[in-house]
Order: sequence, then C-alpha cells, then structure tokens
Amino acid sequence: MDDLIDLDRIGRTFGSHVALRDVSLKLRPGRIGLLGPNGAGKSTLLKILMGLLSPTSGSGRVLDHIISPNGAGEGDYELRRLIGFMPEADALVPGLRGVDYVALAGELYGLPRKQAIRRAHEVLTYLELEEARYRRLEEYSTGMKQRLKLAQTLVHDPPVLLLDEPTSGLDPASRDAMLRLLLELGRDFGKSLIVSTHLLADVEAVCEQVVILMNGEVRGQGSVEELCKRRHDRFILRIQGNIEECKNTLEAKGVRVLSYNAKGEFRVSVAEGWKISEFFALASNAGSILRAVLPDDETLEEMFLRTANDKRD
Repeated sequence: MDDLIDLDRIGRTFGSHVALRDVSLKLRPGRIGLLGPNGAGKSTLLKILMGLLSPTSGSGRVLDHIISPNGAGEGDYELRRLIGFMPEADALVPGLRGVDYVALAGELYGLPRKQAIRRAHEVLTYLELEEARYRRLEEYSTGMKQRLKLAQTLVHDPPVLLLDEPTSGLDPASRDAMLRLLLELGRDFGKSLIVSTHLLADVEAVCEQVVILMNGEVRGQGSVEELCKRRHDRFILRIQGNIEECKNTLEAKGVRVLSYNAKGEFRVSVAEGWKISEFFALASNAGSILRAVLPDDETLEEMFLRTANDKRD
C-alpha cells in the first residue's frame, strides 16, 4: 500500500456552514497528527475517512476504498472493518461490564461472538484493565474510560486507528501513559494512526507526519522537519568566556541578541549576508571561545502559531 489516504478537493457543508473546503491530502502509512484548534473540521474529516459521512464535493481513496459525494456504497462497511475509531465523546452503554462492551464492539466489527470475547480479554489485559473488566462502565474513572475506548478501537485488530482527542480529560500521568501506548502501537505493532488533537505536545510525542487544519482548510502537511520553517537569519551560539562582554561585542556589531543565559547560550538574529565566520571573530575579540553555531529552526509551536495567524481570503 503506497498511500494510506489520497484526497482530492474534499468539501463538506452543513447547510450554510462550510466544515471542510478543498481538502487535498496524500498521506503514507505511519503515525499522523491531525492538528488544529477546536472547530477546525478535524472530526468531520475523520467521519468522512470512515465513510460515516459523504463529502459534499471532491473524491478520494482511503485504504483503496473510494469516497465520493455518492458514498462508497457496499464498500463502507468493509472500509470500517479496517479502521478502529476512538471518539472524543464517551459512547459507553450504562450497565454493561467492560469486557461485554469491548466484546460487543468486536461483534459489530464482524467478529464471531467467541472470538470477540477472547479478543476483549486480550486487549483489556494489554491495556492494564484486567482487574476492572467486570466492573460496570459507570464505575470507571475518566482515565479508565479513555483506555476502554481504546480497547474497543483495537478489538478487531485493524491496521488503521483514528483517534479523536485521545488524551481529552486526562491528568498528566494518565496522559503520558496514553501517549506511550499510542507510540507503542504505531512503532512496535505497525499500526497507522491518525491522532486528531489541538495539543501540540501530543503530536510531538507520537507523530511522524503532521497535517495542519484551520477553518476547514489544510494549511500544511508533511514531517515536522519539513513544516518547521528554516530561519536563515537566526542562530544559537554556545560561547565560553565573559558572557556580558560577549553580549556587548555582538550587539556593537549589529547582532541582535534575542536571549542568553549564564551558561553562554545565545539566541541571535543577524542581517542578510552575514557570514558565520564573523561569529568566531567577534568571540575572539571578546576574549572568549565560540564552541558551537547551530541553526535556530522554528519549533512546532512557533510553526503552528505562524500558520494560525496566516490570514486567508
């Protein structure tokens, strides 16, 4: 399988509201972050990828299944059997025990009942819920409910997982545990993940590829390294010597010192045409040693904020 997803100008409207506008994506299998603020259209896009919603316009393929304004017909069910979906909202059935809930999900995905029950026990054990498997769902904590939703996502062993805000409502320890699980599922078990979130740290912890969605439009896609803009005027300097003297010498020669610390690490900005060799000369003039010159690339947070502030007509 070359591409996991190949979309061409997908659009979706709800009455007069435009949820998605001309979304075109080509994504390889792997760990993918779908990053955007609340209301960006992320959940709508996930539902289209599963065949739960048809696009208003455009077309594409997901796992070699066609999606179009006419829907995928009989292929919708076959597509959903290849996908595990973890919704943001709780979709739990009060009164059911944990193992019964996960087994029910397995049967809905097409597993025979005995196999669904066996798989439910296996997945709950893997997710460290074996002691809670016979509790009623209303007795589960928020962290346990999130892992239970992940269990029903995994019960039929799908190759692709769509995860809508998987760390929603979790405390820091539970959030870290969830992110470790997702990374393990992708890296060690070969699952392709699409993690829909507005949290930059979740993407940084799990994902290899990123899609930025803003106001229903794709504002960027690729690896973090590809998306983070290379700043040719910004550098990190590591200097050993008199820190204040170095700062004064740099500024006297037109170097803008953005920040510095007592360990001798400077973040600086220079004018166009600046030569790196000039840093070494300035450090020597200040009686110091320049240990390293590093490019000061954008962080994922800086890139996201720049993208969010990019106004579109």
